[in-house]
Amino acid sequence: MRIVVLDGYCLNPGDLNWNALRAMGEVEVFDRTPEAQVVERAAGATVALTNKSPFSAATLAALPELKYIGVLATGYNIVDVAAARERGVVVTNVPTYGTHSVGQFTMALLLELCHRIGHHSDLVRAGEWSKNADWSFWRSQQVELAGKQFGVIGFGRIGRQAALAAAGLGMKIAAYDANPGAPLEGVDFQWMGLDELIATSDVVSLHCPLFPETKGLMNEERIGKMKKSAFLLNTSRGPLIVEQDLADALNNGVIAGAGIDVVPQEPPVDGSPLFSAKNCIVTPHMAWATLEARGRLMDIAVGNVRAFVAGAPVNQVG
Repeated sequence: MRIVVLDGYCLNPGDLNWNALRAMGEVEVFDRTPEAQVVERAAGATVALTNKSPFSAATLAALPELKYIGVLATGYNIVDVAAARERGVVVTNVPTYGTHSVGQFTMALLLELCHRIGHHSDLVRAGEWSKNADWSFWRSQQVELAGKQFGVIGFGRIGRQAALAAAGLGMKIAAYDANPGAPLEGVDFQWMGLDELIATSDVVSLHCPLFPETKGLMNEERIGKMKKSAFLLNTSRGPLIVEQDLADALNNGVIAGAGIDVVPQEPPVDGSPLFSAKNCIVTPHMAWATLEARGRLMDIAVGNVRAFVAGAPVNQVG
């Protein structure tokens, strides 16, 4: 069985290995594969693993031997699932690998907004503390989170994990989800409507999937309803926020700050208005990338292939 990994570098830049996958067949791993080369590289493969290399209906039609596509991520919009289903190609994803890592990173963004630790460390190294007349100084407003409201939009696994971490800092939790499940027990928690959550939260954290109805969810109107002292966090998908609207809001003092790990175009070869916006932290879609999370992703992805080979697919989305 021929197995091809089309864009393996992000998952495994060299600190993991593909040995468990190689035990199941002939494996070829490419660091990156542009769309124009997917058919060439996947030709003759029974199994293809992909993160961002796309499988359109036309691509699938050109790969008659392909029987399985394993998406190395939770989101699977990179594959035309309907076309795959018509051709009898099984599609799976990896739904749970990054829950703790992304929840933790959400807190890292929030705490950096509260304390600007990196900036102050740079000031110390530049000699500012040594030259200071007082024994302590700070160059940004310091924010205590206890007693403030952490509002979560999208209360799935990651949203719940971020909420638990926020509750551990003494925050009250408010949540909105289009399909609410069980409430979070043992913390100060309440469900809220979307507009109420946005208007009353001190921190609004986005953890919802990207669908047509959530694209541009945080636009000028909704950002304008936030508290002037509030922070907006996004570790989910870039298009949930209208970038220019957020940049304008930050530059005009409509909200206090933002922590963003995702943008609509990745990598942002054309730049982003958020890069020059006031009080905005932008990181390169790295919330998922701890060694532990990537190890889990690799293990689950290989398990998905193994289950497919055994005739009992798991984590199937199409």
